[in-house]
Amino acid sequence: MKALATFLVLLNYFTRCHGWICTIAPEHLAATQVDAGNGMVVMTDKNSNAFFLSDSSWSKLGSVALKHVSVGSAGVWGVDRDNTVYKFAAGDFFPTRGLSLIQVDAGEGQVVGVTSQNSIHCLNGSSASSIEKEGVLNWNTISGGLMYISCGPLGCWGVSSAQKIYFGKVSPGTCGISSWSQVDGAAVKVEVGSDGRVFVVNQSGNVFERIGISEALPQGTAWGQISFCVIIKHVTYDLGRLWLLTDAGVILNCI
Repeated sequence: MKALATFLVLLNYFTRCHGWICTIAPEHLAATQVDAGNGMVVMTDKNSNAFFLSDSSWSKLGSVALKHVSVGSAGVWGVDRDNTVYKFAAGDFFPTRGLSLIQVDAGEGQVVGVTSQNSIHCLNGSSASSIEKEGVLNWNTISGGLMYISCGPLGCWGVSSAQKIYFGKVSPGTCGISSWSQVDGAAVKVEVGSDGRVFVVNQSGNVFERIGISEALPQGTAWGQISFCVIIKHVTYDLGRLWLLTDAGVILNCI
């Protein structure tokens, strides 16, 4: 309780540090990852439990132990500690066959993900929506090498193991990609919102938003830092809300 009280004092200063107004999300101090999309917020904790935000509290999401979970227009997907890919349906997660991934993103019709060897893979929208329980997934391999990937309406963004940032247009219907273009800056995580806004977190725990994104210029023009007074581990954005995971395992809800 003392640690939480200290954090609340810090948060009071923290909300005055930037243009976003942040409050602590319903308490869950052991969070390790958070994702928002399609009007839903999901998270995993240090014990590999998955949860979804229901009104003012976290509710258990399925019975499977997961290290990573993603929600978007392609549904709810997850990855366990053995890198098995799961899809949520009929009240629980079921395992799929075909590929082992360390991270997946369900943000834009298709499902994309990366392996421990940084290879990039995509499941088109039709396959993602029609998979049957424990079915074999026919993943398409995309050229390039990334350790994290996220897709939105104007394209996909990824970061490499060298912390370089890339942008590419991936077709939700075919998983075809035009090409990857390196974008300035460095990051370890990137997330794309359902409206196309793009946020990254760098190795130091700083958050940046891509400025100048449009249909004519989907890769944007520059990075603008959002200065927070705590170290940020993960960021996600949906429906005008920025969700932040601090290095203390606390989730913040910012508008």
